[in-house]
Amino acid sequence: MSQAFLFPGQGSQYVGMGKDLYESDSLARAYIDRADQKLPFDLKRICFEGPIDELKQTRITQPAIFIHSVALSFKLAPRGTGFACTAGHSLGEYSALVAAGVLDFDSALEVVALRGELMQNAGDERPGTMAAIIGLPDEKVDDLCREASTDGTVVVPANLNAPGQVVISGDVEAVERGMELAREAKAKRVMPLVVSGAFHSPLMAPAADQLAEKLESLNFRTANVPVYLNVTGKASTDPYEIKQRLVEQLTHPVRWEDTIKNMATAGVDTYVEVGPGKVLQGLAKRIVKGVETRGVDTFDQVEAYLAEE
Repeated sequence: MSQAFLFPGQGSQYVGMGKDLYESDSLARAYIDRADQKLPFDLKRICFEGPIDELKQTRITQPAIFIHSVALSFKLAPRGTGFACTAGHSLGEYSALVAAGVLDFDSALEVVALRGELMQNAGDERPGTMAAIIGLPDEKVDDLCREASTDGTVVVPANLNAPGQVVISGDVEAVERGMELAREAKAKRVMPLVVSGAFHSPLMAPAADQLAEKLESLNFRTANVPVYLNVTGKASTDPYEIKQRLVEQLTHPVRWEDTIKNMATAGVDTYVEVGPGKVLQGLAKRIVKGVETRGVDTFDQVEAYLAEE
């Protein structure tokens, strides 16, 4: 068995996440407490008790999911072993880099907290949105995005998640035009997403510029296992490439379908989603038929996983 650890991104948060882990495990409790002291908001209260409207704010969501995912990964693979490779969807890429030994916990937490603030600020300064397009080929979605990008507004493919599942992102007016064009093209479903900005689009350029400055100050190490990068969908262990791709990630699409296909080609047959939610498990099954998936989100699931190893 060759397994990959996959880490979820923004949108997988829920009220109560991490509470049982905090109450049941001293290691997880230590990391959550450590993060709580460093962040400018009450992480534990918001994660454990909500309200959801506060938890889903980008500047809060991103550190919250990161901390939950990383605490789980430290329990599953305490020495960074037990998985052949790793990847994370958008924000989840930072969790993957900690699991692979590229960044230490404190450095990654600092940059994730800054990333969340920068992305939320970029969304406030130039409002944007996102929408899911189901049932059209990637090339068709790319074409309709170009057609919808008019009058100084832009919309682009942002998440290439699975066959026939693409998320578009950009200025509100352009995304709305893209949604209408997708309906005219007989997409199976067209769904607006509740987000605070146009993530993975040119509208995030101001955030990318400031993020680059922060990343330059951090120590990136060679990855212990291959990390499949969002921007390319390909594996890398090179700290210099990884740092560059993290900056590009804010304004470029997440190539998740390519990521899972390339993992499968490399021999991965089991995908373990480490963190809140089940989205990545579902995508893996859509991308590569017949693979095994499992999720580890709670303390009981950690115990079950470790009992089988």
